[in-house]
Amino acid sequence: MALHTRLKPGMEADYDREHAVIPPDLADALRDAGVHTWRIWRDGLDLFHFVEVEDYQAMRKMLADHPANIPWQARMARLLDVEDDYSGNDMGIKKVWELP
Repeated sequence: MALHTRLKPGMEADYDREHAVIPPDLADALRDAGVHTWRIWRDGLDLFHFVEVEDYQAMRKMLADHPANIPWQARMARLLDVEDDYSGNDMGIKKVWELP
């Protein structure tokens, strides 16, 4: 799954600092929800995520009310320029091409 999110202007350093260490309970929750890998690249305000997950929508639904995810999402909400209801209904970035 590929995702794109965008930071609010001036929040680059805060975002990088928040992601320097992910809370262990959040990392455990992500793994329990089927996430194998989650990588994020930042280009200015644009964030590009690569997520290897068994079922993206199921993962989002499982984490929506998870006690480790709720405070993390609150922290991210002040940094990101997007409203996210964490429904899991999004399908990420459309794949156009892949080198076989």
